[in-house]
Amino acid sequence: MTIRSVCRGCHGGCGVLVEVKEGKVTEIKGDPSCPINRGRLCTKGRNYHTITHHPDRLLYPLRRTKGGWKRISWEEAFSEISERLLQIKEKNGAEAVVLGYGTGRDNEAFIYRFANLFGTPNVLTAGHMCYGPRIATGIAICGNLPVVDYEGRPRCVIVWGCNPVVSNPDEYKGFYLLDALKEGTKLIVVDPRRTPLAKRADLWLPVRPGTDGALAWGMINVIIDRGWYDEEFVRDHVHGWEDFCRRAKEYPLRWATERTGLEESEILKAAELFSQTLPSAIHWGVALEQGKNCTNTIRLLIALMAITGNLDRPGGNVFYSPPPVISASQLGLHKRLPEEQRKKRLGGDRFRLADTIGVINPKAVWDAILTGKPYPVKALFLMSTNPLITRANALQVKAALEQVDFLVVADFFMTPTAREADILLPSATWLEVDYVADLWKRHGWVLARRKAVQVGECLSDYEILMELGRRCTSPEDWWPTMRDALNYILSPSGLTWEEFSERGYLQGPRVFRKYRTRGFSTPTRKVELYSTVFERLGYDPLPGYYDPPETPWSAAELARRFPYILITGARIPSFFHSENRQKGPLRERHPDPLLEINPETAAEKGIKEGDWVRIRSPRGSCLQRARVTDRVPPGVIAAEHGWWFPEEEDGGWKRSNIDLLTDNSYETCDPAMGATNLRVLLCDVEKVDGR
Repeated sequence: MTIRSVCRGCHGGCGVLVEVKEGKVTEIKGDPSCPINRGRLCTKGRNYHTITHHPDRLLYPLRRTKGGWKRISWEEAFSEISERLLQIKEKNGAEAVVLGYGTGRDNEAFIYRFANLFGTPNVLTAGHMCYGPRIATGIAICGNLPVVDYEGRPRCVIVWGCNPVVSNPDEYKGFYLLDALKEGTKLIVVDPRRTPLAKRADLWLPVRPGTDGALAWGMINVIIDRGWYDEEFVRDHVHGWEDFCRRAKEYPLRWATERTGLEESEILKAAELFSQTLPSAIHWGVALEQGKNCTNTIRLLIALMAITGNLDRPGGNVFYSPPPVISASQLGLHKRLPEEQRKKRLGGDRFRLADTIGVINPKAVWDAILTGKPYPVKALFLMSTNPLITRANALQVKAALEQVDFLVVADFFMTPTAREADILLPSATWLEVDYVADLWKRHGWVLARRKAVQVGECLSDYEILMELGRRCTSPEDWWPTMRDALNYILSPSGLTWEEFSERGYLQGPRVFRKYRTRGFSTPTRKVELYSTVFERLGYDPLPGYYDPPETPWSAAELARRFPYILITGARIPSFFHSENRQKGPLRERHPDPLLEINPETAAEKGIKEGDWVRIRSPRGSCLQRARVTDRVPPGVIAAEHGWWFPEEEDGGWKRSNIDLLTDNSYETCDPAMGATNLRVLLCDVEKVDGR
């Protein structure tokens, strides 16, 4: 039997044909009829049935006891969870319960719906440092998230701080870019590493790690000085142009070269190619968001899009219209959270831009658990997330998970985070659920994800949250069945779930240059280079620049002990953050964590290809295996994230976990979003015997 569905092995959205025989998935192929991937599929998608049917899957609810894990029924699990959460709400307030989820698992609308109805303002996500900064800053500056319009055939694309052919992130699939290059699109790549895309680029800009904002200022100064901006667009649709130009003079081209390590000629060429080869677009990535300069850099890249006339222009960075469905925001019922509860959001008074989209900095949660300030957090309910491996300062995360009064984890496997739970729930993978996929994205599509198999007693996150919602909040705000929920989501389209799943997808209308008739969705109805939103929130209304907190030039004393720049987080084709480390075809492709080190640096330290290396920062250390390569410059160490070892008794969470080295102090975070500095740190390395 063949079932047409939509993959969610990473960021999702790829149409698939799922072959099922005797209740098991035997093969997954790309669906040529899907408008998103057009039959193409990555290795994670092709092999995902080995995850769904893995022998180590969690198959039924478990309760921690003194004698170990005990199997319980779903009724027992739901009863105990709802009873404990309601008791905590009664005694400590709803804010003492924190919900959490990982990178856009398509469950966020249901999680926020539960949180807002329950009354807690605290939802722990990756949104403070992943996608959320682009959303919040985009809404503030130009009213929405600008997305590259590859269908409009851009003539020039800057790939900035990402590697889309590996990550396929958010609204994109990497082959969109590859197809554009085949048609002659010019390519600029901004990346300290010489990635395969950098090799193909017309211009590769190997900036010093963390200095992307300085490069943006340099390009802006060139465009202003040479008159390469779109005068009509700037005159009619930009707010704060004169103030912005005065601010630009504080960051001249020579300053930009000193910060970035690039030549003036390189920045000049980038500015000319981007501003004069129209339409042009910026394909940006999460690396820009994981540092102190996060919102400054995003504001500057939006400014580059705007002043060159490439916002909402075919082939530029556009605002796609959504399809006719209930949006993720509407489904999440954010307006139902009482204002007095919103004001209690942890860290909301410090990271005020993050507060506008309901996002919190994780450290605020760990601190509240460990110190009881500003109030105690008594319960964590975590779905599809593994913060012990994926959040900065892993030792503090570990302490918080151990100390919190009540911890519920819903996941596919016994992860290091799951091992700390009081109750463990078996979540269904994407092959086991029906849902309106990609509801949260801004590419203008939704697609039909159809259930192919049932594994054990696993339930979808939606079913888990609906049942708990009926028990912990007003039952009238939930649906009798999942099919009723899907019909509600689809109600604006006039389609039922059965009709939609047969059709496969819906697309919003493609309309460009909408600003000509209605302006931009900002307070001034213009692109706000001088941001009235940032001003209202108490931040500088104009973008500026921060050096990374830990570099040889910004922390010279520390660099004497830790002389190398550590960058982390490069995507790995087999894995999605901390997922897929179980034994099987995906792990076999990449069995060990790899650290990239330049031959010159390796020779200094006596490190050879394949050696196990200890990486040390001021906060901790871990082990990874050396890959000696000149794709990273001398003095830079590129380490992998998300590593643990399911085959070991404790999950091997401390061996290769790069988040033992990262810093989550508030002073190193972006002041507006609370984005954690994960990408640019100081470290030292040494060869070790064995691991």
